Amino acid sequence: MIVGVPKEIKVREYRVGMVPAGVKQLVDRGHKVLVENGAGMGSGIGDEAYRAAGAELVKDIQTVYQRADMVVKVKEPIEPEYGLIRENQIIYTYLHLAADATLTKKLLERKCVAVAYETIQLPDGSLPLLKPMSEVAGRMSIQVGAATLEKEHGGKGILLGGVPGVRRGRITILGAGVVGLNACKMAVGQGAEVSILDVNLKTLNYIDDIFQGRVQTLFSDPETIARSVSRADLVVGAVLIPGAKAPKLVSRGLISQMEAGSVVVDVAVDQGGCIETVHPTTHDNPTYLVDGVVHYCVANMPGAVAQTSTFALTNTTIGYALRLADQGIDALRKDPALALGVNCFKGTLTCRPVAEAHHLPYKALTEVM
Repeated sequence: MIVGVPKEIKVREYRVGMVPAGVKQLVDRGHKVLVENGAGMGSGIGDEAYRAAGAELVKDIQTVYQRADMVVKVKEPIEPEYGLIRENQIIYTYLHLAADATLTKKLLERKCVAVAYETIQLPDGSLPLLKPMSEVAGRMSIQVGAATLEKEHGGKGILLGGVPGVRRGRITILGAGVVGLNACKMAVGQGAEVSILDVNLKTLNYIDDIFQGRVQTLFSDPETIARSVSRADLVVGAVLIPGAKAPKLVSRGLISQMEAGSVVVDVAVDQGGCIETVHPTTHDNPTYLVDGVVHYCVANMPGAVAQTSTFALTNTTIGYALRLADQGIDALRKDPALALGVNCFKGTLTCRPVAEAHHLPYKALTEVM
């Protein structure tokens, strides 16, 4: 198989879909890998490293899409890429289609096989390809939240850890999954007063145990959310329903009850966000105000720490890339976890939560493959 790795073109996206070690594994198995010139530079990986691993360096993104049987990326294709996608081509990347009707339509029109990292799911319910970026984004949410709380960035001027004689910053984390747990680790490390909300009591028990009571664990219901959010200096949205749009847990009215200069960081923004007032932003213009509350809603947060993120991501994506390269479409028949990653198959929508989000027809992959 010919595998293509283009340079990401989303605003300030510095990650790359494959590192040289992954290239070498594919080449050693008899596959050909095309890497666009400069694709790895944002992650500190030069073209020579790819060439030494056996890749063919190509001059532009058009060549990658034109020649590759499978395109391996980090972020979803954006408008300049739509027309480059070929029928039957495998697109292997993050897609987040439930929040993007336009991209869903384009992938169906192009009749490609769209495999989404975020919906590949193991029998225990875990999402192995979403986990590493959720870890990064969860940790970053506190880092960027702390900076945004500074007065010069529009915040109220709160130091999360406080100092003796002055209260600590109050953080509310909505969701205790991978994002929430990693946010919690960073928040506790900074010395903040932390509350984390979830509906899974087993998870809350685990958090209470590992943090030995230093974190307030709360069952997530509308009244508790309202009370916790309204008094918070920093709210982190960390809610996920695999493949589906995030539920709206915080209303515009509740945002208006927060103190001016408080901060919202919604990590779920690429799935529509769990806060009513959020919309995606970029690293160029990361924040905006609603009722005096600063919203940080960058949809590709981990792109800012590309060296860490690229290697963390490709450690997990390469295994499935090898299966797809070795077996092609047969890999989807043999691996139920990988099959769950298929959102679009040659013009048919095969991910039920995406179909429900956009009110489109759905068929199970087994019906169309």
